[in-house]
Amino acid sequence: MTLNNLKIGIGITGSFCTFDTIIEEIKKLVEEGADVYPIMSINAANMDTRFGSAEEWINEIKKITGKEIISTIQEAEPIGPKSYLDILVLAPCTGNTLAKVANAITDTPVSMAYKAHLRNGKPVVIAISTNDGLGANAKNLGVLLDKKNVYFVPFNQDNPQKKPNSLIAHYNMIIPTIKEALQGRQIQPLLQ
Repeated sequence: MTLNNLKIGIGITGSFCTFDTIIEEIKKLVEEGADVYPIMSINAANMDTRFGSAEEWINEIKKITGKEIISTIQEAEPIGPKSYLDILVLAPCTGNTLAKVANAITDTPVSMAYKAHLRNGKPVVIAISTNDGLGANAKNLGVLLDKKNVYFVPFNQDNPQKKPNSLIAHYNMIIPTIKEALQGRQIQPLLQ
């Protein structure tokens, strides 16, 4: 399966330490011919961190995709009624965003994009990045693992000794996960 001409939304949330990796995956999507629509959470679009300034990240993403960033709830809402995305990828998906989408809270551009896209019965791929995936957020992970049209990029504990509840997606598996999700299948093995 090719990604040529597929319209892929990328919902970027505040796991700032993964932004370099996500940028590389966005480049790969574009190289495969995908039409990528970037969506950023309020924090991701506005916070300067030790990993870089918001302006630098936004400019880089705009340069790669050739698109303006969807960075408000109002800009994300038409994703539902216009139904213009083939698939939505939340990458990185923080524990905060995981909790929001699991509990139908739509107070950020990314959570609105999720709700708006999912109402059309189209697939959503989640690439998790959270320090509490096996702790306070385990229940939300369980809810979403059982949700129709929601698929996960394979993940594992990223540092079991120092952060035993922390989970991180294998971001290099985003494209294979997208291809499986478009066929209605969860890529396996999920836990790696």
